[in-house]
Amino acid sequence: MIEVRLTKPGLFITGTDTEVGKTVVTCAIAWQLRTKQGRDHQQGQVHVGVSKPISSGCRIDREGLVNEDAEALAHFADCRLPLNVINPIRYRAPVAPAVAADQTSRPIDADAIVQNLQELDAACDMLLIEGVGGLLVPLDADDPQCTVLDLIRDVGYPVLVVTRAGLGTLNHTALTVRTLRDAGCRVAGLVINGFVTDSSGQSDVRPDVSMSTNRQWLPKINRTPLLATVPRCDPGQVMPHRGQLPPAVLDAVGMTFWPDVLGPARACTSR
Repeated sequence: MIEVRLTKPGLFITGTDTEVGKTVVTCAIAWQLRTKQGRDHQQGQVHVGVSKPISSGCRIDREGLVNEDAEALAHFADCRLPLNVINPIRYRAPVAPAVAADQTSRPIDADAIVQNLQELDAACDMLLIEGVGGLLVPLDADDPQCTVLDLIRDVGYPVLVVTRAGLGTLNHTALTVRTLRDAGCRVAGLVINGFVTDSSGQSDVRPDVSMSTNRQWLPKINRTPLLATVPRCDPGQVMPHRGQLPPAVLDAVGMTFWPDVLGPARACTSR
């Protein structure tokens, strides 16, 4: 899909599905790197770059199409580059990018993605890239077989998989991890989002007995570490597009030292 050479360490964040919590997790990682983990007494402050190369479901304002996820990423990373650099490809309709491109007769501009990733790479010390939907979401109206997986392969960063906590996640996560590995991608680990403990006191949540075992079985099945278990919080407190993430989310993500998870960009090779 693209040809890009990135020099800074980074991480590509994908998920087992749409609305699984990729943005929440990416924002929390960016915040940890910016405020706590990315600096030491010699380094001083680091510059965390964030990118959502392609988005759909954008709103229209005076500036044109704006994606809330991109705004959230910029806020939590304190990334000062313009939003159109962080998120160069934007569509209004909340559908797969290939579908939106077909509906609007506005194909994906691969050159814009490359140019903006290189601009971020030059301006930052590390880079977090968030995908759109799951791995096999189609991106190109002219080539329906071109998916998010192709973008991941071309970028070459290790991949973090955000997954749900409840019933069905074992299958969905295994399918995602296997697809990544079959494509030669490096799987950095898993993050569970929306975990509910027995003592959470959230009476509005139906009990899901699989959650307690999923946390043990996900790393077993996929032979990859579980890097964070993010608790389910009141939706009114989890609004990254408004600059709000509860301490429970930030603390859960902060249990991992993310500079050790980030890695260099390198070509994916099929196993």
